[in-house]
Amino acid sequence: MSNYISTFENPFKPGAGHTPPYLAGRNLEIQEFEKLLKQNTILKNLIISGLRGIGKTVLLESLKPVARKDNWLWAGTDCAESVSVSEETMAMRILTDIALITSNIKIGTIAKNEIGFGDDKKTSDVYLNYSYLVAYFAEIPGFISDKLKATLEMVWQHLETLQTIKGFVFAYDEAQTLSDHSEDKQYPLSLLLDVFTYIQKKNIPFILVLTGLPMLLANLVETRTYSERLFHVVMLEKLTKEESKMAILKPVEMSQHPLRFNENAVEEIAQQSGGYPFFIQYICREVFDVFLQQLSAGQELSIPMDAIIQKLDSDFFSGRWAKATERERDLLTLIANSGKTKFKVHEIVSLSEGGKVKSFGRSQVSQMFKRLIAAGLLYRDSNGNYSFAVPLLEKYILRVQDKNY
Repeated sequence: MSNYISTFENPFKPGAGHTPPYLAGRNLEIQEFEKLLKQNTILKNLIISGLRGIGKTVLLESLKPVARKDNWLWAGTDCAESVSVSEETMAMRILTDIALITSNIKIGTIAKNEIGFGDDKKTSDVYLNYSYLVAYFAEIPGFISDKLKATLEMVWQHLETLQTIKGFVFAYDEAQTLSDHSEDKQYPLSLLLDVFTYIQKKNIPFILVLTGLPMLLANLVETRTYSERLFHVVMLEKLTKEESKMAILKPVEMSQHPLRFNENAVEEIAQQSGGYPFFIQYICREVFDVFLQQLSAGQELSIPMDAIIQKLDSDFFSGRWAKATERERDLLTLIANSGKTKFKVHEIVSLSEGGKVKSFGRSQVSQMFKRLIAAGLLYRDSNGNYSFAVPLLEKYILRVQDKNY
């Protein structure tokens, strides 16, 4: 029996952006995107926001076939910090993304100059490829924003002649890395917002979809105050208990794997995962691998949850925890013990007074929070509240604390 079971693949796929076999609890978000695609004039773009491990990248990938089915072109990539080094790098990123989709679209012919005799004229086909886009961009006078606006208008003039195309979705993951650099007089994020605002006012159906950590909208608003009006924000929350159970059970059912979780196993996995899709996938994959080993050894099936959590700590949390200094870890431990999910600087200062570690001053906490945001451990929302940017980080911190005592 164990040899037969070992021929089946593990149905769970934890990983950064790996699409799970079953997408649980995101139907409403997909419906919201479908509504945006039906806009006659693009008034709202989309932001998908949430903590790491909540499924932003997976949802973004799930929206791609939805757009394509409705005859929208789709281009996009991860927003590495290099994308927003300068206005030109941002413009080239957009042109590159367009070219990957349009390079096989013929837009005309040109005469070829050849040395010879006779009246025969040679022609060459012209395509909407990267070389053409960059050349067109370079010929436009003015600032980079002027060049990009004119190039995008030209692209749509050709695309709208193709009756089957409704519009173009530009999708960028990890968009919280985008920023302006006033010290270098480079404003790539402002460029992105300005160009899409202009294009949409021209009634060109280009939609911007951004995903990122919860500070993304605050970053956009800080860059351009009108940004809040440009976007419909979808804040991904952890799965409900019922949705978590479906995320656990459905992949097994769909793969027709002979191994099945009993009710107690489902309950324990749902509880330990906290409803976060990545943790569900991670724990379920580990449990399946353990079950296979236990079957091979003729043992009774059981879940060594302590060992799995220890492995999760090593694989997921420890690297992030290592980014904090010893003093910052003291601060984060203080917050984790407080039980607060949202907190302000003055609240943490008050908490530190009379504690076991040296108290923190207001300016000190403010500076630490800035560094911890840069390290991806905290985020600040538009109301000035701070929260952990990594799901279940507070539980990990408490586990580390217990080991140290």
